[in-house]
Amino acid sequence: MSGKTLTRMDLSEAVFREVGLSRNESAQLVESVLAHLSDALASGESVKISSFGTFNVRDKAARVGRNPKTGEEVPIHPRRVLTFRPSHLMKERVAQGNKS
Repeated sequence: MSGKTLTRMDLSEAVFREVGLSRNESAQLVESVLAHLSDALASGESVKISSFGTFNVRDKAARVGRNPKTGEEVPIHPRRVLTFRPSHLMKERVAQGNKS
């Protein structure tokens, strides 16, 4: 692995270079898109981005877990978790990247 992480700044820089908006406008556009995504997910909606994948929020029920070191039972509270399912195109693209 290269260890490189794609950041918001990288995304806004890419928008700046490819779309031609100013750096400020590009950063605002990226922030707006991310805000819309997170607002939709927070309200329980599913977010599908064609050729990329689908983000879903799932409710997990309460259950009893176990500390592997001590064997002590610990209650795990109900919670909401974010899941991502990549599209077939994304899976193929990632697999191609592993071969090069």
